[in-house]
Amino acid sequence: MRALVYQDSTLRLEQQYPCPEPIEGEALIRVLLTGICNTDLEILRGYMDFQGIPGHEFVGLVEDIYGDAVRERYAHLLGQRVVGEINAPCRQVTCEFCRQGIFTHCPRRTTLGIVQRNGAFAEYLTLPVENLYPVPETVSDEEAIFVEPLAANFELLEQIHLKPTETALILGDGKMGQLAAQVLSLIGCEVVMVGKHQEKLQLAEEHGVTGYLLTDPASFQLENDRRADLVVECTGSASGLALAQRLVKARGVIALKSTVAEQSQLHLAQIVIDEIRVQGSRCGPFAPALRALKQHRLNVRPLISASYSLHEGVHAFAHASQRGALKILLKP
Repeated sequence: MRALVYQDSTLRLEQQYPCPEPIEGEALIRVLLTGICNTDLEILRGYMDFQGIPGHEFVGLVEDIYGDAVRERYAHLLGQRVVGEINAPCRQVTCEFCRQGIFTHCPRRTTLGIVQRNGAFAEYLTLPVENLYPVPETVSDEEAIFVEPLAANFELLEQIHLKPTETALILGDGKMGQLAAQVLSLIGCEVVMVGKHQEKLQLAEEHGVTGYLLTDPASFQLENDRRADLVVECTGSASGLALAQRLVKARGVIALKSTVAEQSQLHLAQIVIDEIRVQGSRCGPFAPALRALKQHRLNVRPLISASYSLHEGVHAFAHASQRGALKILLKP
């Protein structure tokens, strides 16, 4: 198969890469469409020391399911469009996290296109059949590609009890920040976005978000020096954490959504004095993300900047790295 491979610090297209070989309980999925995520860009900067086929945002077609009993149980997925949770846990009874159903923290998990499992920038991929979710007919491939990052933002609502009377501030106006703003707007709270691109802030403002243009991070403050109950850090840079600490209320929450290879510094004194909670946040529930898209409660299409063929994958990554780019799609 054709695949976009990252090896020895180089991203290249391979025309004759071996097709994945599913094991029992896994599905063979023909990839229809994929999206380039900030995590994919960080992999090219050394994140997780990943080698192989990156990519974890996908929509695909189930071509086969391996294992007779599993195939019979999940026969309804054959030939169906699906999206998939990216963590493949061990599911052993001896695993403390798998016993509790906390599969995203299984210490022996592989992660699609990130940790010890080839990803979606190829013609085929494999995932455990339990990870797969059918895509409703009314949801297009271009919309379905956003399910994984949307799920990661619905995780905020699982982790943090934000009242409709409180304020959420999004740091960063890129792909993740835009999705975080739309998801948080669903609960009726005030949502504020701080970013460096006026046109991206205007995208968020269409959903009732108040935008602030960030020109000088060192001196930026909200009007009247007010602060937010929740600050969601989506800048994709290590420096975003320092700004988040300045903009969060005492006893507020900083949620970290950025995955960056660069090291950052955490100033502990203010966190202790102001009793600030720092919450890591990554993978989340797919069902509400699919439901919100099916019900047209979210509008993700304006977040697509461009679409490329897999053959143009290296060029697509270069575009995704450019200032101002939002979601870049790859179509095998």
